[in-house]
Amino acid sequence: MSVSLPNPPMAPADARAPRTVDDTGLPFLFLAELLAKVLHQRGQLRLAELAAHLKLNVSVIDPLIVFLRAEKLCEVVRIGSSGTDADISYLLTETGRLRAAAALGRNAYAGPAPVTLAAYTAQVAAQSVAGVQVTRAHMAAAFGGIVANPHVLAQLGSAMNSGRALFLHGLAGSGKTYLAERLRDLLTGTIAVPHALMVDGEVIPFFDAVQHLAEHDTVAASLGLDRGSAPDMRWVRGVRRPAALAGGELTLDMLDLRFDPHTRMYQAPPHLKSNNGIFIIDDLGRQRCSPEALMNRWIVPMDRNVDYLTLHTGHTFQVPFDVIVVFSSNFVPHRLSDGAFLRRLGYKIEVPPASTDEYAQLFRQACAGAGVAFDAEVFGYLLDCHAQRGVPLLACYPRDLVRQLRDLARYEDRPAELSRRTLDWAWENYFAAAGQAGVALELERRERGTMDNGNLMENTRAKF
Repeated sequence: MSVSLPNPPMAPADARAPRTVDDTGLPFLFLAELLAKVLHQRGQLRLAELAAHLKLNVSVIDPLIVFLRAEKLCEVVRIGSSGTDADISYLLTETGRLRAAAALGRNAYAGPAPVTLAAYTAQVAAQSVAGVQVTRAHMAAAFGGIVANPHVLAQLGSAMNSGRALFLHGLAGSGKTYLAERLRDLLTGTIAVPHALMVDGEVIPFFDAVQHLAEHDTVAASLGLDRGSAPDMRWVRGVRRPAALAGGELTLDMLDLRFDPHTRMYQAPPHLKSNNGIFIIDDLGRQRCSPEALMNRWIVPMDRNVDYLTLHTGHTFQVPFDVIVVFSSNFVPHRLSDGAFLRRLGYKIEVPPASTDEYAQLFRQACAGAGVAFDAEVFGYLLDCHAQRGVPLLACYPRDLVRQLRDLARYEDRPAELSRRTLDWAWENYFAAAGQAGVALELERRERGTMDNGNLMENTRAKF
C-alpha cells in the first residue's frame, strides 16, 4: 500500500497576494499609519497609485481608507467628471498631516508594505544556498578561459557544495579576490527578496537594487497560482543570488543593524542582504578591528545558521544566516585565529603562485589584451628575472608589467613592444629593490609561519 506524502508548504513569495488586512500578517493600525505616511510624502493620490506604491491589493487598502476617513485624517477629492473611481483621490487633512508627521518622526519608512520576519525566515529556508549543487561542468563553465590552478578549482567547487565558510589564503596578487568574486557564477537559480521587513513594529528596508540584481519578475502563471490570482508584490522575484564584497573598510558596527537618528531609517547589514548567496571578506587582517574580533563575530552564525540583531529600541531578534562566507587573506589561517574558529571553516584553500605554464598563459593573454606582440625569448628572460631575484610568479604581474610597456609606448609615441629594454624599464618601475626583497621575505614568512601577532596589522597593510 503506497502512502502519498503531503505537498511541501508553499513558500511565502509563491503564495497569492493578500486580499485582506489579516492576510498580510501586519497590524491594521500599522498599515493605516504607513498609508498616512505615504500620503504625507507624496500628497494627493488615487487608490490605484496607493496600491502600486504599497504593493498591496485595492481590497486591502479600502478598509484602511475607510478608517482614516472615519478618524477625519483623510478626505476625498474628486479630480474628474467621469463619475468613476478613477476620478477619486485621497488627501490628508490637517490632523492627518500632524499624525503622519509624528509617525515619520518615529520611523521615516514610507515604502512598500513589509513582510513579517516569520515569512522572510520561511522564504530563506525554501531557497537555501545549501541546495545549490556545483559540478565539474559548472566550474568549467564559470571559469572558462580563466587561467587557474586545477587543484584550487576542484577545492573551490567542493567547498561550494558544502555550504560552509571557506578561507582563501596566499600572497597578495595571487588571484584570491578574483577567484572569490567568480564564485557567484556558480550560484544557480534565482530567489525572492522582500522590499522590507517588519520586526517588533519597526520597518527595516531590505531590497537593495545594487546587491539584489533582478533578472526578471516572475509572473503569476510561472508560480503555479490559480487563474485570476496575482503574486504578492511585496516580494521582488527573479533576483540573482547575491554576492557582497567587503574589504579593509569593514568594521564590527557594519555587521549590526544600524539606525540613523537623523533620517529615522534602518540599514540592514550586508551579510543579512547576502542571505541565500555569498559574502566575501577580502584582505582579512587589514580591517580597523582586530582579526580575532572580526572572526569571533562569525562563530555563532556559522555554527548555528542564525544571527542576532538589535533594534534601536533594545529589542534583540533572530534572523536566518544562509550565507557562504568567504574569507580572503594574505596570511595562513592559524596566524589569524584559534582552533575554535578554524574548525568552523569548511575549507582552507591556498592559492599558490602560478606555475611556469600558467604564468606564460597569463602573459600571453595580457599581451593580446594590450595589443603587444608576444616574444618567447623575452618571456624567457622575464622568467630568469623572477628566478634570480626571488620574486614568485603571481597572477597579477603579467597584466601590470604589460600595462607599463603600453604606457611607455604611448609616451614615446610608438607601437608597444616586448623587448629586454622595455621589460627592464617596466620591472624597475614596478619592483623597487626594497619591494623585491619584501616579496621574497613575505613568501619566506608565510612558509615558516614566523610572523608575530604584534606586527600582524602593520604588515597586512603592505601590498607586494
